[in-house]
Amino acid sequence: MKTPKQPKFLSRAFTLLEMTIVIMVLIALISTGMFVTGKMDEWKLGREAAEKLRQVHTAQRMFLADNPTRLVGTITEADVIPYLSGGATALPTVKSLTGSQLGILVNSSPPVINSGTGVAYDPSGDNRDSLWDIGQ
Repeated sequence: MKTPKQPKFLSRAFTLLEMTIVIMVLIALISTGMFVTGKMDEWKLGREAAEKLRQVHTAQRMFLADNPTRLVGTITEADVIPYLSGGATALPTVKSLTGSQLGILVNSSPPVINSGTGVAYDPSGDNRDSLWDIGQ
């Protein structure tokens, strides 16, 4: 017995609908990847800031251990710099999310990033997330 042949319009090919769905999925994946990459860059800046703050905090604690009669509010950058690791000659700076360089205030405990407006710079808004702060 002969088997009937498939008509030409039922041949194995992609339909316009299938191609549209595949393109839409690819666009969704690419846009998600771009969003995640941007957030990763922000997270990296936060981690770098937290590491620098921890380094300054350690130096501040070592200075206070050697000078127990000094109040935290009277500490200057010159007091802390000799206690920084790696023979640093200046306090480290931190890059903000907008790309500007921010300093670190050592006359508070724990040290904070100086936003220049008298308020600590912490775009995450949480002092327990270990980003942009040393946590508490």
